[in-house]
This record gives sequence, structure tokens and C-alpha cells, in this order.
Amino acid sequence: MNSNRDTVVVPMTAEHASEVLAIYQAGIDEGDATFETRAPAWEEFDRARLGGHRFVVVDGGGRVLGWVAVSRVSDRRAYAGVVEHSVYVRPDARGRGVARALLEALIASTEAAGIWTVQSGIFPENAASLALHERAGFRVIGTRERVGRQHGVWRDVVLVERRSPVVD
Repeated sequence: MNSNRDTVVVPMTAEHASEVLAIYQAGIDEGDATFETRAPAWEEFDRARLGGHRFVVVDGGGRVLGWVAVSRVSDRRAYAGVVEHSVYVRPDARGRGVARALLEALIASTEAAGIWTVQSGIFPENAASLALHERAGFRVIGTRERVGRQHGVWRDVVLVERRSPVVD
């Protein structure tokens, strides 16, 4: 468990569901976080993300400030050590190191599990997320141009990845 004075990183559980989904929906509503248009029901969210690599940051009052989780990129054996992650922070908790603490917890858990690559797709307009990921050791692989439409507009996605220096 990582902590920062008034916050702590803990494993995500169903107890956090409503706040996790509200934070997700806030990111969706802002328009530069995902192609999704609505947060899923908890059951769908839970099924789609790997256990053991889901964390939240909570404040001293137990309020969820942000979350991180991973999904498999493929069921093929060759990709067993590759996951795609998402990280979201409450708008009023940004700039406090929440996302960095979440990525650190995620990297520790994935490396301990033998996962060698953590990747994500980020809209190029989301400069804060791109900068965060660079500071956390991710590198830009490239830009997938016009990869999907959001509200009728084509959007690009910057593919970032972090290769573990410790998983062989």
C-alpha cells in the first residue's frame, strides 16, 4: 500500500463501485478520455478487468479519488504478459499525485505477476495524461490516426507502453 499523507492506495473492491463508475463517467463526460459514452454497470466493469491489478486511491474519509485497472489485450498465449490499462482521477483531486500513485501500484502488481508490457491509448489532446505516462516510464509507440469516431468526429489515439525492466 502506497500512501501520501492524506491518501492511501488500496485494492479496488465492489465497495468502491459507485464512486469508481462516477469517476469514469466524469472522464467520459469531459470528452478526452475514452470513446465510451457511458460507464458500464459494475458487473460489466468487473468482468472486463483483471483482478489483482485494480486499485483506488482513497482519502482520509474513505472517498475514492481515482482508480486504475487493466484488461487483457488478447486471449492468445503469446500476449499473456501484455495488458491495457485505464487510469481516472476525480476532477477535484487532480494535481495531487493520485494518478502517479495509482500507476506505481499498478506497475508493482503487474511486474510481480510477470506482466512485461502495460499499454494504453490516449487522445493526443489529453496532454496531462501523456505527460503523466511519460514521467511514469511509458513511451509513445505511435499515433493511430482516425481510429474511431466520437460524436461523429474522427479521433486519433496515441499508443503508449511501458516495458518492464525486471520481467524477463
